[in-house]
Amino acid sequence: MNDLAIRPIDGPEELDLFSRLPYLLNEELADDLATGRRRPEWMWVALRGDRLLARAAWWSRAGSGAPLILDVLDIDDDAPDPDTRDIGVRLLETATAATLADGSRPPGYSRFVPPDWREDTRTRQAVEDRMTVLERTGARFFVERLRLEWRPESPVPEPTGRLAFRPVADAGELVGLMTSAMDGTLDAHGRDDLTRMSAREAAVQHYHDELARYPSPREWWRIATLPGGEPVGFVLPAHNGYHAIIAYIAVLPAHRGNGYIDDLLAEGTRVLAGQDVPRVRASTDLGNVPMANAFQRAGYVNFGREIKMTWS
Repeated sequence: MNDLAIRPIDGPEELDLFSRLPYLLNEELADDLATGRRRPEWMWVALRGDRLLARAAWWSRAGSGAPLILDVLDIDDDAPDPDTRDIGVRLLETATAATLADGSRPPGYSRFVPPDWREDTRTRQAVEDRMTVLERTGARFFVERLRLEWRPESPVPEPTGRLAFRPVADAGELVGLMTSAMDGTLDAHGRDDLTRMSAREAAVQHYHDELARYPSPREWWRIATLPGGEPVGFVLPAHNGYHAIIAYIAVLPAHRGNGYIDDLLAEGTRVLAGQDVPRVRASTDLGNVPMANAFQRAGYVNFGREIKMTWS
């Protein structure tokens, strides 16, 4: 590997070089750089001569001083080199050492894959090669998630009248409901949080680190109540800067098993459909069958999956 050059890109002028390896996020890179969600020093390449053999990039929210997630890691699947995965390992180790603060836990890894990625030999090999590179740097599999999408061609779910909906009063009310919803959660991120902190600490962190940062109006958020006013759950329609999304949806423990998830999802979808968005996206863990079924009933289709890995 003595003839291998590993370095960050010089700037936007090298995006064509960085994008030689195909991935669906390529079309977002220029805008991400322009808005500060990426930085050239967070985007690394491994070159042999002028051939791009591997690349890695981190993403964060605009204005953040540190990477939030590793969402690009590619190797040249057509390269004749038998050591392509070794090159990926060396690239990632070099880039991580130069990019992250000493001793800090690396951000998690995320990759979007087709819904049938295991059934196509070439696609499966590509996904597993990248996972192998990550595992050799100390990462482990965390969760596989369904990527779901509703489009305006689908009917907007009609209200059943079982529940009333109102806006969230304030952050304290929402955090309190989020804390309650953590009891018995099937979400892998929530379950992982509970191994390290209390339910309220997890709710506060989730609110401030993600939900409060969305640029969309908080007036879109809805709390569902019984006719007497008792909350049964909540749904948070939002826009993440790329797409309209169902950012969070939950039924409180005392009211689970009554099908209220369908009412909540229908309300969240109606809110976003009223904004004339071209699509609404959502995701849920592959193992969260009740939630996946609710999305299907609401007209959402599975258009992909997301592989997540983490460093302990």
